Amino acid sequence: MSYMALYRKFRPDTFEDVKGQESIVTTLKNQIKSGRIGHAYLFCGTRGTGKTTIAKIMAKAVNCENPVDGSPCGECPMCQRISAANSMNVIEIDAASNNGVDNIREIVEEVSYSPTEGKFKVYIIDEVHMLSTGAFNALLKTLEEPPSYVIFILATTESHKIPITILSRCQRYDFKRISIDTIAGRIKELTDKEQVDIEDAAIRYIAKAADGSMRDALSLLDQCIAFHYGETLTYDKALKVLGAVDNSVFATLLECIIDKNIMGAIGLLDEVVMQGRELPQFVNDFIMYLRNLMMVKSADVPAEVLEISNEALAVLKEEAEKLDINTIFRYIRVFSELSNQIKFASQKRIAIEVAIIKLCRPQTEAKQDAIFDRIRALEEAVERGVVVSQMPANGNVAATQTKAATIRPALPKAVPDEIQKIVKNWSSLLDAIEQPLKSSLNNVRLSLGEGNTLLVVAEDFIAYETLKRENNMTTLKNELEDFIQKEIRIELRQLSDGQYFEDSYVDLFKAFKMPVEVEE
Repeated sequence: MSYMALYRKFRPDTFEDVKGQESIVTTLKNQIKSGRIGHAYLFCGTRGTGKTTIAKIMAKAVNCENPVDGSPCGECPMCQRISAANSMNVIEIDAASNNGVDNIREIVEEVSYSPTEGKFKVYIIDEVHMLSTGAFNALLKTLEEPPSYVIFILATTESHKIPITILSRCQRYDFKRISIDTIAGRIKELTDKEQVDIEDAAIRYIAKAADGSMRDALSLLDQCIAFHYGETLTYDKALKVLGAVDNSVFATLLECIIDKNIMGAIGLLDEVVMQGRELPQFVNDFIMYLRNLMMVKSADVPAEVLEISNEALAVLKEEAEKLDINTIFRYIRVFSELSNQIKFASQKRIAIEVAIIKLCRPQTEAKQDAIFDRIRALEEAVERGVVVSQMPANGNVAATQTKAATIRPALPKAVPDEIQKIVKNWSSLLDAIEQPLKSSLNNVRLSLGEGNTLLVVAEDFIAYETLKRENNMTTLKNELEDFIQKEIRIELRQLSDGQYFEDSYVDLFKAFKMPVEVEE
């Protein structure tokens, strides 16, 4: 016999086997025991929370010959036929593929025929929100006044798409997300039955990754068991199979962001990419890490609430001391915006790099929380004995130690005519250069080095990475030499973190009073 997935093999057969929906189960059992069975039910909730499973159990319970405390016995001929999907009394319909008026009219016609066996005909319509407007209208009258032997059970993940006329005719039950403890307990129970050796930490991680869905949890467990068949399933192995990242990586990434270490953060992201991790999941997991950090910063939250170990909580508290709450809010906002965009981004890695640079350089944003972050950085600088000497238009703060006076590089006594010509015609020269090289050159400053070398100083990491490619520098050199009809020496440089252009270089644009044009 072919292998059966765990979520199918261990699908509950009775109400007692259902986990995480106790209030709904109790209500339905009481209705069945008392004979107060409704004619139409609406089961709402996220995927994998037991909507279809409970619908099938209820179909068995109302037709069971020997019900036990409102639950099907599982042994009578009716229970066995329904379990084997051989009963004419239980009709399961997928509204995603049968959503037309004609499909519903067939049901309406069939309703008039009484059941050939058992007491009730049960219609289970899954993903009912997919029905067309005409199909809903065709169902209305029958749903309101069906024959006494007919029960409709509608299941949906998007109840807001169902017309109010349908909602008002049904008893509505909202299925909640299943807790991590409940999912972990079920996984432990099933792995014991399957004789799978698994660490408790791996169980907790799989339960957390399932995001409240029991079916997703068992599917992830199946995947991990298959990948490491015959081995002990450890926490690290579960991380690798599911493409996730350990929290220590997020702690290191946060350290780089706090220290404004862009290259360190980008290098860490490169390692994550090379390990084949899922980048959207990486973003969402980092948001959850920041959320935990926010909770620790806001209140004295126990480790159980955050679903982390006491050791990890201690690390979080240490990290929280380094940040104020407004900065954490900004980090969450930037990465939450990224989470919405990355699903549709063709270059996911670049999108993450841009978000990291935003966090490291709040001056690149004009939003209120970014301004708070810049003020915080200024306050920390003042506490370290650094004084503000200048506030440029781009928002960077040029600062020097109090022990040393601010020293600006002096303009050379003579700037070659060719260099002057290039500087004065820089904007028109860029018009002849194609994208994306042109955009990168809009983010550079020009200066003069030893031996009349033209220094092209990139102000951001992305511009530098683009320009350092040999073909791009060759293109720039050829364009400039064609313009001045002479050979020229060009050197590419990048500003390091905390370094400001005016502190280390002569700005040739200002020297010749040339405006710097930057394309949006």
